[in-house]
Amino acid sequence: MRRRVVIVGLVTGALLAGFSGPFAPAAAQDYPTRPITLIVPYPPGGGVDVMGRLVGQRLAAALGQQVVIENRGGAGGMIGTRDLAKAAPDGYTLGMMLTGISLSPHAGYDVNKDFTPIGLIASTPIFIVANPAFPAKTLAELVALAKKEPGKLSAGTPPAPTINFFAAKLFNLIAGVDITTVTYKGTAPLTNDVLGNHVPLGFDTIPAAVSNVQAGQLKAIAVTGTRRSAALPDVPTAAQSGLPGFEAVQYYGLTAPAGVPQPIVERLNAELRKILAADDFKKRLIADGSDPMPSTPEQYAENIRREEGKWAALVKQLGLTLE
Repeated sequence: MRRRVVIVGLVTGALLAGFSGPFAPAAAQDYPTRPITLIVPYPPGGGVDVMGRLVGQRLAAALGQQVVIENRGGAGGMIGTRDLAKAAPDGYTLGMMLTGISLSPHAGYDVNKDFTPIGLIASTPIFIVANPAFPAKTLAELVALAKKEPGKLSAGTPPAPTINFFAAKLFNLIAGVDITTVTYKGTAPLTNDVLGNHVPLGFDTIPAAVSNVQAGQLKAIAVTGTRRSAALPDVPTAAQSGLPGFEAVQYYGLTAPAGVPQPIVERLNAELRKILAADDFKKRLIADGSDPMPSTPEQYAENIRREEGKWAALVKQLGLTLE
């Protein structure tokens, strides 16, 4: 397994003091005293990677320490997330987490028990995008085409248990169509294949697709949120396009292994909320198609429980077999 490591931020020699021994309250007060690893459980270039690097840069500045970005992709995000669950609960290994990440029976962790929620970062709906050569321009036209040629159309998504994958399955259910799902290692290779017309459709995240849509290299058919995206306001929601009830929103959050001392959780949450409150950071997220979502750790924990339950119900209803 290849890992990509990027060091974010600058540190002085005085800030690189080593740490040893049990994590005592005094150490929590001094936290952090050495570089922090931020695991991004997906390949470079996708929406999660972009979000992780943005947050990592700001955390490095706020905490006065390097934040080392490690891309540990594979198995729909489960490999990197599993590594996070096994890390020492000392606040020096953090991770980006997405909705649905624990729904595979082979995940090897319990998202409600094996992690310490730090805080929500942002939410972003899924975009149904197409190569410009694709004949359908609207969601109604796409549904009509799919019903005319059942099983012949294909759409790319990252693998289960990503929200993109579940969005594709939910679309088939609600629209009453049979579009074949083609899975990719992440949103970056998915976007490239839609651009190259190797797969005609994609259930993509906005951060990964927005610049290509704005440049006319991808065609956005619909957005799966409850409202239009500020980044692409001309693209209608699924409900506005005649498909009420079709909603799929990705939530990005910052987590740590279970058992991180509360003073460290509070420090990280406070810094994360300051980052999300900064006008320039909010504008950057909105430009990339995401909505900032500052929260308490408790609010994030409730979001995890609610969303995991929602998508677990879909898996059960459809009888999906997740790898």
